[in-house]
Amino acid sequence: MNFDTLADFNLVATHGGFGKASRASGRAKATLSRRVMELEESLGLRLLERGGRAFRLTQDGQVLYARTEGLLAEIEEVSKCLASGQAKGARGTLRISCPLLFAHTAMGRLAAEFIRRYPQVVIEVTTEDRMVDLVEENYDVVIRTNPPPDSELVGRCFLRDQKLVVAAPTIGRPRVGAAVPAVLLASTSDTTPWRVQAANSQYEFLPSAVLRLSSICMVRDAALAGAGAAMLPSSLVREDLAEGRLVNWGEVMQGRVEVWALHTSRRLVSSKVSAFVQFLCDAFPENAAGL
Repeated sequence: MNFDTLADFNLVATHGGFGKASRASGRAKATLSRRVMELEESLGLRLLERGGRAFRLTQDGQVLYARTEGLLAEIEEVSKCLASGQAKGARGTLRISCPLLFAHTAMGRLAAEFIRRYPQVVIEVTTEDRMVDLVEENYDVVIRTNPPPDSELVGRCFLRDQKLVVAAPTIGRPRVGAAVPAVLLASTSDTTPWRVQAANSQYEFLPSAVLRLSSICMVRDAALAGAGAAMLPSSLVREDLAEGRLVNWGEVMQGRVEVWALHTSRRLVSSKVSAFVQFLCDAFPENAAGL
């Protein structure tokens, strides 16, 4: 497969036709058409449906474009850096998907410091708790809490935390095994007991949902207001515990929290992605660890 013909095919596919690709690139329409035909002949596949003014990728064309678009963009970025003698310089737009809690507590400060260090990078952060698709939604990095094993993604754990069961002082600690008024995340089941450890002893409580909320920050606020007990990361409630606004009922057994910065392994790792992942690890030096 010839790299130049593949690049021209992606140019045509990106702009939705030979005429539009020609106008955008300054390349002759006939040249682009010939290059795409050469690629089709070398592969023995039809990549475009041609007819009148219609333009449509075949199924094979769609697969080829989806698998090579990001790769060619990364190669172009590296080539530009090498040509300018700045191969180690991070530049370009960095698209990040970030969970709500991390976004509200740390992302703004971190993003501001990162662009101060790397002024040629523009950061775009989308805040949501759903599992985004890096390739389909064109993200460079996703930040995820306790991500499942995934052979498609690689990265580093840069922050570790521990879940606690906490409650306002007005809520008396119930006897072991008793039902507990609980503030839960909307996606959390109230049929699973809370197993905690405190003072070298283990306890079990049965959460009974009085509130279900979509944000962990709202869960904390409701717990502070005395609505019920809640399971929250220690970093979020550290000051509340120190000031006596909340009481720690114990550490959740198997409640270890790991926050990872992940990117896809199918693409070349660009300098901006490498720089950002390392930056996060440097920001939390006591927590960072390799893959």
